[in-house]
Amino acid sequence: MSLRQYSPDGPRRRRRGSELEEALLQAAWAELLESGYEALTYEAVAARASTSRAVLYRRWPAKRDLALAAAARMLTAEPAVIPDTGTLRGDVAALLHAANDARARIAVQLASRLDGAVADAPTLADLRDSLRRRSDDAMRTILARAHDRGEIPTADLPRRVRSVPLQLLGYHVLMTRRAATQEEIADIVDEVFLPLVGAPRS
Repeated sequence: MSLRQYSPDGPRRRRRGSELEEALLQAAWAELLESGYEALTYEAVAARASTSRAVLYRRWPAKRDLALAAAARMLTAEPAVIPDTGTLRGDVAALLHAANDARARIAVQLASRLDGAVADAPTLADLRDSLRRRSDDAMRTILARAHDRGEIPTADLPRRVRSVPLQLLGYHVLMTRRAATQEEIADIVDEVFLPLVGAPRS
């Protein structure tokens, strides 16, 4: 097999760079969902992506690396949108709602397909860094806006404090394997985060 895309009408142009990597990760994700981690093979992914095993091995030398890259790609596939509702409470709640459905859906899929009995099987915890970077950028922006509006005394907060809302949401999804309810998200914002950063609850 080659790096070219094929169609009934003949070969298409050669895929390179980000386009090729996207095709490889999509193929790996599809194989992961279909077969599970233990049965995942480079041969099957390469066949689905119409490429060679060598192309995969160059990027992800171990199956674990490939599975984590595919899962991380799915978790961060949607472009990051930072809410701007005019209040800290509204912004944080909107950010949690945006993350809620996607994380719950992916978490349920991964819990059944990514975790396995073999020693090197990845876990959901291995994906935290991929999520943390995007979440932290969003929270920095949200907190800076809130400080400019006079809602909080400072936006210069430790990373662990900034990450509290999404960490609590992630823990909930991981433990229950379902999306948080509107009331549960409101509790995270009103009962935990706003008091933590010195903001009024309403």
